[in-house]
Amino acid sequence: MTLDGEALEQLRKRAKAGGADKYHAANAAKGKLFARERVALLVDEGSFVEDGLYANALAEGLPADGVVTGTATIDGRRVCLMANDSTVKAGSWGARTVEKIIRIIERAYATAVPMVYLVDSAGARITDQVELFPGRRGAGKIFWNQVRASGSIPQVCALFGPSAAGGAYIPAFCDVVAMVDGNASMYLGSDRMVEMVTGEKTTLEAMGGAKVHCTESGVGHFLCKTDAEALDVVKRYLSYLPANWTQDPPTVEAAPAPEKADLAALVPASERQAFDMRRYVKGLLDEGSFFEIQALWAKELTIGFGRLNGEVVGVVGNNSMFKGGVLFVDSADKATRFVQLCDAFNVPLLFLSDVPGFMVGSAVEKQGIIRHGAKMITAISEATVPKICVVVRKAYGAGLYAMAGPGFEPDATIALPTAKIAVMGAEAAVNAVYANKIAAIADEAERADFVAAKREEYERDIDIVRLASELVVDAIVEPYELRDELVRRFAAARGKDRHFSRRRHGVTPV
Repeated sequence: MTLDGEALEQLRKRAKAGGADKYHAANAAKGKLFARERVALLVDEGSFVEDGLYANALAEGLPADGVVTGTATIDGRRVCLMANDSTVKAGSWGARTVEKIIRIIERAYATAVPMVYLVDSAGARITDQVELFPGRRGAGKIFWNQVRASGSIPQVCALFGPSAAGGAYIPAFCDVVAMVDGNASMYLGSDRMVEMVTGEKTTLEAMGGAKVHCTESGVGHFLCKTDAEALDVVKRYLSYLPANWTQDPPTVEAAPAPEKADLAALVPASERQAFDMRRYVKGLLDEGSFFEIQALWAKELTIGFGRLNGEVVGVVGNNSMFKGGVLFVDSADKATRFVQLCDAFNVPLLFLSDVPGFMVGSAVEKQGIIRHGAKMITAISEATVPKICVVVRKAYGAGLYAMAGPGFEPDATIALPTAKIAVMGAEAAVNAVYANKIAAIADEAERADFVAAKREEYERDIDIVRLASELVVDAIVEPYELRDELVRRFAAARGKDRHFSRRRHGVTPV
């Protein structure tokens, strides 16, 4: 087939136009952008170089075979990307769709640059299943490549529509997922399939909508209102990470902490009174730099990226505003994955401890709190990036271990004057040790005096100055000194030996 310039231009135009006008109109009515508009909004102007534009060009109605792939720059930094075109067969996968996705992930891995997934796909085309599903270069190879690239290069997904069946694993294998509320969904089986198999009547939104995954399942990390907001999340996420595991995170010009931040005033004197760790983090870091991840899920733990004196850090903090800051199954999983992410991409870790410990009781035991807690403690142990534990108010029980306490080789354990470190809080300890004696005291006033005396005795035993004198903590600092202390200590820890263990890899706890 010989093409003149005009014929080639027409072919190119058809490929770039996507599907029929009615599908473009339907998407626009939902507030959805065209796949190529998403790419243009995300990347630096004029930087996109497309691959596979003519995939399936001889077929009718399959321009680019429903996916846009190529390389570009974002803020001057090279990335690879794919974007499902939902105007073409609802963004479904054919054999060439799969091959294009595989090739672009392979290129991202080979050139050691981040991989961006702009997902909006109804899943595999059943009519093409033999060509796209089972073979060596079938859909499974997409996930194999994602797993191989995990921790080697950043992988970030923005989800604008469905991500159905096996295709739902593309976002699942990414570092983070931004989902557009009302349009985005993830599910292994459609609502019709669920009813057929289980008898349950549900909807795609109720079963796998953006709110469900960002607030209940934890598969989604950012709940966005619009396509543009989701693309901004992708940009901001990548701004905190290096291009690959061999590099350091990008440094920016240092910014001061917020002028009005009074860290001492944020922490109540009584450990029974809650305070918002998110406000504390924002007051400690460079102004405007905190980028919270999974803000709507397992809110008893706050995680995210930020900057200290222009340098990227990952923050893990207990938030007593939610469930008292106690660690549950979901918050343990949340911490585990974030710590592994930071360790993979050379992001130093800052732990801000105000933790009563892990939750107890039959409900959490049946959910596997020991198993999930062990995974969190494994991640803390294996993390070899610089890590500093700050005991803001309390670190009780295994919560101290989970927040990178002294036994887990932090580069420093710092205590504020409000800090307490103990197996358990004073009230619980006194009740545990003296329960029978307390019950035997009939006089109410005498009983209260006894409990108060034993509490005071216990508090003296765990006095923070005593713990500093025993070298349990490396420093006691005032809140106004903490930021500068952290800047100096992270600088001193930079370039540390990252070796951990003589082995190939550990075995995930139960």
